[in-house]
Amino acid sequence: MRRPRNGAALAAGLIALVAVRALTAQQVPDRAFRPPVPRPAYAVGAGPRLCLDEAHHNFHTLDDRFWAFGELARRDGYRVAPSREPITAAALAKCDLFVISNAQSSALEWDRYPTPTPSAFTDAEIAAMRAWVEGGGRLLLIADHMPLAGAAAKLAAAFGASFTDGFAYKATPAGAPDSMVTRIRGTPTLFVPQDGTLPEHAIVRGRDSTERVTQVRSFTGQAFRVEGADVEPVMVLPVDFIVLLPRYAWQFDARTRQEAVGGWLQGATRRVGQGRVAFFGEAAMFSAQVAGPQKRPMGMNAELAEQNPRFALNTLHWLSGLLAP
Repeated sequence: MRRPRNGAALAAGLIALVAVRALTAQQVPDRAFRPPVPRPAYAVGAGPRLCLDEAHHNFHTLDDRFWAFGELARRDGYRVAPSREPITAAALAKCDLFVISNAQSSALEWDRYPTPTPSAFTDAEIAAMRAWVEGGGRLLLIADHMPLAGAAAKLAAAFGASFTDGFAYKATPAGAPDSMVTRIRGTPTLFVPQDGTLPEHAIVRGRDSTERVTQVRSFTGQAFRVEGADVEPVMVLPVDFIVLLPRYAWQFDARTRQEAVGGWLQGATRRVGQGRVAFFGEAAMFSAQVAGPQKRPMGMNAELAEQNPRFALNTLHWLSGLLAP
């Protein structure tokens, strides 16, 4: 981030910060959003048991910001239910597919979290999840920007992923206005095959040509890496991306560190033992929300995100073993 040169620049940055936090606080589910599911994978109520974690102060729950995700999965035949107990072998035995979206270590406001961000998961929970996946379980782990990436970092590390507790953005060109509002409301982050940001993957191909995805949109998020020859990238950040690493969420100033993350990941998969894991560093892309007084669409309901619902279903299909390798 460019260093402020005077008090006016610093004031502008603080105004931007307030505006961004206001948008985040006003996110509510878009209950009118109902994308088509032309060919459900399973008969209604006959598919795999999909559990959404709601035991870790999750920012996304089935009756709130992840309502559209749950409804989309249900209409595809999945048996969707919240999981409101700690992660144990007994809890996981009730699930075929476990989804974690934006777990938190506490209910503190994001800019009051201690640094580094504490893990949302205990060592015992992480060990139980690792054993379950190795035995054939399927995990969809979604963790957004700071402090959500930090809260899930220890769990991700158990599967070889390194989550970055920051904010991934397109670098601001020299001489351009530099504020968080400019970044967030600027050019949307699009992943497409033509530039290599949406590489060939079973999730991109779908079950046949009618389910192929040619564009995915994300909404800020984090950047991560996964070690291992068996890792399959799904979403690769553009070459001009950076990650901003503030000490506290949304508190950006002249001292805020940044790192180039072009070529890092915002989506990837890997097989672990008999199971599968899909990692994503952005959560709104799997939701459908409206933000702010103007009820601005954000997520699968937003402009240029028309293929996100198909992408979400393809991700579930990969985890469920429905897609050819």
